[in-house]
Amino acid sequence: MKIALVQIASPDDESAAHRLERVRSLVAGIAAPVDLIVLPELWRVGFNHFDQYDALAESMHGPTVQTFAKIAAQRNCQIHVGSIVRRNDNALSNTAILLDRTGQIVHHYDKVHVFGYQSREAVLLTPGRHVYSSATPFGPIAATTCYDLRFPALWTQLVAAGAHIVVVPAAWPAARREHWRLLTTARAVDNQVFVVACNAVGTHAGVELGGHSRVVDPWGRVVTEADDAEGVTVVDIDPDLVAQTRSEFPVLSDRLADYTALITRKATP
Repeated sequence: MKIALVQIASPDDESAAHRLERVRSLVAGIAAPVDLIVLPELWRVGFNHFDQYDALAESMHGPTVQTFAKIAAQRNCQIHVGSIVRRNDNALSNTAILLDRTGQIVHHYDKVHVFGYQSREAVLLTPGRHVYSSATPFGPIAATTCYDLRFPALWTQLVAAGAHIVVVPAAWPAARREHWRLLTTARAVDNQVFVVACNAVGTHAGVELGGHSRVVDPWGRVVTEADDAEGVTVVDIDPDLVAQTRSEFPVLSDRLADYTALITRKATP
């Protein structure tokens, strides 16, 4: 399985329309035949451009999905469009979307843990309430988004839902890049999955994004890691490694269904 990680910058002085066209051209121009193309979190809006969330919100079948649905069909590959600010009735959500080889939506995920630290995401967006995995030619794929990396219990549910590959679009800041490296590796090891994590780059709204998109295998080995510049990183993985790893080292079979029963509350003497 050949994967292309596409790191995108969202400069303050670039319009969303121009960025959509620029990224469309970048993705369409990837020379290598690939099976899956992955983009970062909220790249069309720019994660930290909070004042533009409402104006640039779109439907599940809005301009971002329509643009990349055509490319998916033309290239005969799957495209994870990163995430969009999605308008759903009167609510907004941070929604990640995976397209199949025909351009149809086969998976979407509303970010469960919206970010509140030095961020307005938690004020502006409604958190998601569901996780699941979707069948693909390369095995079951699920998604989380950025801040979700910090919550292992959510990832436990992704495994319970059948995930073998977890795509993580992100707008992770450079200031916490070592957390990014640590957590993407830890989640791969904890859950014996491939973590395919695509991060944003550049500076917008005064925040420098960390880049260093990476793929980590079920043993915690870093298959590839990009730098902090805009561009495309192509890597090969073997999806069968997930089943092989789980068979060889069956740690997931020892995971308890419920750890709350272990809590002991002793009376104060």
